[in-house]
Amino acid sequence: MPQQLIFEDHYKRLGLTTISEENLKEYDGDLFRSDIKVFFIPPGYELTIDFKHYTTKQSSLFFITNQHLIIKKGKEESTLLHYNRDFYCIQIHDKEVACDGLLFHNVFEIPFVELSETEALVIRNILANIREELSGNDSSAEEMIRTYVKQVIIRATRQWKSQHLHTKTIQIQGNELDIFRDFSRHLEIHFRDKHHVAEYAELLRISPKTLTHKFKALHLDSPNQFIINRILLEAKRLLFYTDKPVKEIAYDLGYEDPAYFNRLFTSKTGSTPASFRKNYSSGKKYNI
Repeated sequence: MPQQLIFEDHYKRLGLTTISEENLKEYDGDLFRSDIKVFFIPPGYELTIDFKHYTTKQSSLFFITNQHLIIKKGKEESTLLHYNRDFYCIQIHDKEVACDGLLFHNVFEIPFVELSETEALVIRNILANIREELSGNDSSAEEMIRTYVKQVIIRATRQWKSQHLHTKTIQIQGNELDIFRDFSRHLEIHFRDKHHVAEYAELLRISPKTLTHKFKALHLDSPNQFIINRILLEAKRLLFYTDKPVKEIAYDLGYEDPAYFNRLFTSKTGSTPASFRKNYSSGKKYNI
């Protein structure tokens, strides 16, 4: 099994898992599924997060919440930092570095940052400090570890903004960023019971037209498409990773009419739910 160090105190939990080529196949991608994860990966790794495949060309940090993580290939040692909301999130109220901050569930669908050699060394050192605190028994270890976690998130947020904001692909003012961040957060919470743009616009206290215009101005998919994509992603997860009947999946996702859900899934993916489950499981890869 990969080397694991765990801190637990009542409801609070944080762990550090070291993964290498020797124990790669022993890693259980669902073991810490409910935790928030920050994954430090050296170059040359191949991994799948949900149904998207990544190959790292340089050291990178990935930010994962309830997605399915499968590590396919990697030689150098990587480090998976994972924690629950009670350990970190209820302590941190700054939007940018909280659990629902810029790095997690962002509408730009960029769940990682690439690190320079210098920055990678800094992150390695911070993770080494966390490892040392977890290995000791000092009474102040919990607060020290939380400080290190915040350092990782702050440094990563700075890197993400410098790499992706104010570029040719994403040009956005800082005061506008909250709308996209809050939309992402609300969508992750409510996608099962709120299926319409107007419902999210109401949560954001703006009009549906204004919300749609803001997405269009950044050449993003419409808010409606983001809502549909999030529902379809959860449907694919349930089809691929569970044995739930399609009708039950439809109900889980807030559709009282399973036939309508079937039509929606088929029109957007080009495959019925039943065919997706059968063919994806047997190795066929859909464009998703």
